[in-house]
Amino acid sequence: MIEEVKYSLEKLKKAFKRLDEAVKEASDELDRDGVIQRFEFTFEVFWKTIKILLEYEGYRCAGPRSCLKEAARRGFLQEAEVALDMLEDRNRSSHIYDEAMAEEIFNRIKEVYVEVIGRNMKLFETYVSG
Repeated sequence: MIEEVKYSLEKLKKAFKRLDEAVKEASDELDRDGVIQRFEFTFEVFWKTIKILLEYEGYRCAGPRSCLKEAARRGFLQEAEVALDMLEDRNRSSHIYDEAMAEEIFNRIKEVYVEVIGRNMKLFETYVSG
């Protein structure tokens, strides 16, 4: 099971790296939309990595919201409220497209979410290695 955790963490690192690169290089609407797509994918890998960590600890969660809350409770996740905001933005960006909303989500990805995912990814790595 620890191999599954490590594999998921490696997938998250790769997705995060691509998201971080895209955020740094974004210069127009097309780039912004690409960043949002990469965020959606990275967030999926992020919460599923949390789910695998929790399963490794013997806890099964039903979906992203319950996984995020339980991970925060167990100390696997910092800034749970931001993680729940990421979930909401992922859901909004996947189902409704609005230019103003896309710009708001892009700004949150750039200014907040990339940092939060990066910090938590380091927490996951510490857990796996320690």
